[in-house]
Formats: sequence, structure tokens, C-alpha cells
Amino acid sequence: MKRIFIAVKVNPEGELLRMFSTLKATLDSEKIKWVDTANIHLTLSFLGDIEEKRIGILSRILSDSCSWFGDFDINLTGTGIFKNLRDPKVLWVGIRSAEKLIQLNEIISEGLKINGFKIEERKFIPHLTLGRVKSVSNTENLKLVLEKYRDQQLQIVHVNEVILFESILMQSGPLYKALGRFDLS
Repeated sequence: MKRIFIAVKVNPEGELLRMFSTLKATLDSEKIKWVDTANIHLTLSFLGDIEEKRIGILSRILSDSCSWFGDFDINLTGTGIFKNLRDPKVLWVGIRSAEKLIQLNEIISEGLKINGFKIEERKFIPHLTLGRVKSVSNTENLKLVLEKYRDQQLQIVHVNEVILFESILMQSGPLYKALGRFDLS
């Protein structure tokens, strides 16, 4: 079994890196598991544990879904949290003008369903996870730093491929291994 997800890789730079650095410094005393900048990605579908023999089927689905789709840009804008300020769970960067990304997710999800893969039922909300919150003692501080970047454009990302990743859980944090890359043109 391999722990599998499908994603778009994001190489953080410029304003995104500066914001991320400020966020980490400002929330340094909080219990937050920050994502390593080398691992930042936008998850299209998390599949969990998949038998190795089904990886070939996944590759075919992604090849069929991506080969004709066409590349596009996404606009990383603003920061926020999932759940709420009283009980934050995930710190994220949002995606503005995400229509093409949502369309790509729908096409891939349909291919997965048709081929018997279980996909998450909750609505797809495109975002980049920056950190997973264990606890926050100063919610006012969290609110202020998120407010500072709420509407700020952080980076334009050119999306030209989808990657099939294996997530290998390690003591030091997850290791993401690309099992396949699928061009969008």
C-alpha cells in the first residue's frame, strides 16, 4: 500500500515567502506544525492508502484527464484559517480566480469515481496549507497577522502539470515522492 495524493506543486517565492516567514515569526510561540517550503503544494485529491497495483490505473486516469486540459495561472491571494479563531485547525493561503483549478479537480474526480477510487465528499476548496494548528494561546495575535495578509496578492503560479505523489510519513515530517507527472498541454 502507498499513501497517495494528486497535487499541483507550488514553488514559493517573493511575497509568498516573505509572508510565510512573517507568519512563522509572529506565531513562533504557538503550537503549529509548519509545512516545509519544499513541500508546499495544492492538493487536488487525497486518496489515502492505495494498492501498488492500482497506481497504473491512476496514471492512466491522470494522463487522460490532463493531456488536453491546457495550462493556466492561479493567483495566490490572502491568508485564513479552517474552522474558526476559537479553534483554528489549518492556516492557509487562498486562491483567487480558481475556476480552471476547480474544473481540473472535477475532471480528475470524475475519472477517479468511474474507476472505483474513493474520493473525499466534501466540497473542493482550493488552498495551500501553511501549517496545522495544535493550539493557539494568543488568538488576537493570530487574528492580526491573518488580517494583515487577508487580501494581499502573494504570488502568481503557472500551472502546467499535475503530479501523482506518494506521501511517506517519517519522524522528521512527510516525504513527498513524485510517482508521475502529467502535462496539461
